[in-house]
Order: sequence, then structure tokens, then C-alpha cells
Amino acid sequence: MPNVTVNVRQMDDIDLVALAREGDEPSFQELVRRHYDRAYKQALSILRNEEEAHDEVQNAFLKIWKSLGQFQGNSKLSTWIARIVVNQCLMRLRQLNRARLVYLEDTADGEDRTKMDLVDPTQTPEAATGEREVRQLVHREIGRIPALLRRVFIRHYLDGVPLQQVADEMNLTLGATKSRLLRARAELRERLAKHCGTMGAATLLS
Repeated sequence: MPNVTVNVRQMDDIDLVALAREGDEPSFQELVRRHYDRAYKQALSILRNEEEAHDEVQNAFLKIWKSLGQFQGNSKLSTWIARIVVNQCLMRLRQLNRARLVYLEDTADGEDRTKMDLVDPTQTPEAATGEREVRQLVHREIGRIPALLRRVFIRHYLDGVPLQQVADEMNLTLGATKSRLLRARAELRERLAKHCGTMGAATLLS
């Protein structure tokens, strides 16, 4: 048994995938060991919740196990895994009727939220491939929100400006500012929902 473990750890991803397709669980477990931490960091950057991130990474790897036959080897395995993790997280956000990837939870009166962080400078280019696609998608869809709503959204969530200050800058009441923010969030939620993919977790439409 120790020799099997050593041999598995010496194999590259493609060989492990080939064995895992034949039902070899140790090979798949080695793939999970290699890619889990990176997938978890990616999920956490989207969901902003440790428990949810672990849940969705586990769900993603379950789908990966079931769909290994779909991996054609045209891209790196890590890129393919990243796509599935990202889509799994987006579906989670859709199911929970929230999108903490691009906006935070409701802001209470006088509460200064930290600005949304769409970039993780600690990630390698390989690890961030899937997330980079999502960031590009998000920025594109933000740009399509009506201007009156978009400005409130950007100032509060992207620039990190407290909601009361945003209201003062735009000569609006706090209530009117919140209303625009909620409408902007709803607009963006609907736009992102269209990109969750209709052919399963391994697709990311743009």
C-alpha cells in the first residue's frame, strides 16, 4: 500500500485522470489533494463564507469525479477544475438569491462596509484563470447597468465609500440612495444569472 501511494504522487495530472476515469479512487484522491486548497481559496473569494466555500468545493469535486470523461485535455486540468468551481459557486449564489461576488450584504445605516475585492494578488495566473474570466464578466455587466444606478453601485461597492457619503455626493436622501443600490443589485443579479451556463457546471457563458 505505501508503494501505491508513492507511485500515485509521482504521476502527473493526466495519468491520474486516466486512472480515475477507470474508477481508481486513490488516483482521484491524489487529484483532490493537489487541487483542493487552490479551489477552496477561489471559492472563498467568491462566496466570502468558509463553510459555504468548503461545501461548494466538495460539490465541485463530486461533479468532477462524475464528469472526468468530459475532460479532453485541451487545457490544463487546473483550468478545467477552476471553471467548475466558479460555476458551482455562481449557482450557489443564484440559489441563495444573493451575489456576494459582486456586492456585499445589505448595509445598515451608518455602517461602513469594506470595498469589494475582485482581485486576489496572491493567486498565480494558473490558479486565477477561472476567476479572471468571472471578474471580466462582472466588470462588463456592471458597465451595462443604467448609469443612475451604476454610479451608486460603483461608489459604494467598488470604491468602498460609505452609503451616507454617497448620498451626500449625489444630493440624494439615504433612502433614495439605498433604493438605487438595491435596484442596481437586482439588475446585476439578473445579468449574472444568465451566465451560469445551461449545459452543466463545466460551462461558463460570456
